[in-house]
Amino acid sequence: MEKTDVVVVSSKGQVVIPQGIRQKLRIGAKSKLLVYPFEDALILKKLDVKGVERSLEAIYKRVSAEKGKSTAPSDEEINEIVQRYRHGQG
Repeated sequence: MEKTDVVVVSSKGQVVIPQGIRQKLRIGAKSKLLVYPFEDALILKKLDVKGVERSLEAIYKRVSAEKGKSTAPSDEEINEIVQRYRHGQG
């Protein structure tokens, strides 16, 4: 079983993730974390920015292919494709 730590919330709402956990999960300065409230708990998940970048590239390619364009898609076109992608219709 993992060792637990107690942290204190600062007046600015900040918490310090203990060093051992940061090292184990390779969380460094500028790392992105997803914060999700669940009942009386907070869940922190390290985001894989490279994975997000790959997903966005796939969406952009799909938008360009659908619209038959070699130029960047409009914001409206991107939003349309992203919404379909999120709902599993892409």
